[in-house]
Order: sequence, then structure tokens, then C-alpha cells
Amino acid sequence: MVVGSISEDEVDRLFRALADATRRDIVARVLVAEYSVSGLAELYDMSFAAVQKHVAVLERASLVTKEKRGREQIVRGEMDGVQNARRLLDDYERIWRRRVDRITDILAEDAEDEH
Repeated sequence: MVVGSISEDEVDRLFRALADATRRDIVARVLVAEYSVSGLAELYDMSFAAVQKHVAVLERASLVTKEKRGREQIVRGEMDGVQNARRLLDDYERIWRRRVDRITDILAEDAEDEH
């Protein structure tokens, strides 16, 4: 299971970062194209500092990386972080599907016992 391959702290940072709509939007944008932090700040009704904090949360969760180019901080999406989130959710889905399958088997056994 992927949950065991990354630390609980990393899982917490990942899902905490994705819990915010602005951060999800930033991730979606920077997966398509690179943006400067100031370019991102122009897209939202918040201060540059607030956008910078959102980017820092995403960076700690390994969902984006920042690179200094001259005076600009360029933000790009980090596919490894996105793939970790997908693998975690896939693992949770497999766990859930096994539970549903077990319930289905139990109900089928109960139905057979009644006949």
C-alpha cells in the first residue's frame, strides 16, 4: 500500500494542501504551464503574500516546485506529488471495494442459508 511508502506527515501535508480550493486551482494551473508567483497572484483576489503562502504549502506537500529565475520565482507542477495523491486514493478505493465485496459475499451466504 502507498500509505506505507510515504510517511504519515507527508500524507497529512498532501491532503491538507489539497483541501483548499485555491491551492487545487494553483496545482491545476501549474500542471499545464509554469507561472511566476506574481503571475499567480494576479489571478486571485488576494495579496501576493497570501498566494506566496499557498505556494509554500503546495511546495511542502511536493505538489509544486519553485525555481528562481532572475527576480521571479517560477512555479511548476510536480507530477510525483500528484501521482502520490492518486496512488493513495487508489489504495483507499481498493480497501473500500474489498469491504463491499466482503459484504456482498456475506449477504450471498445469508441468502443461501435461508434457502
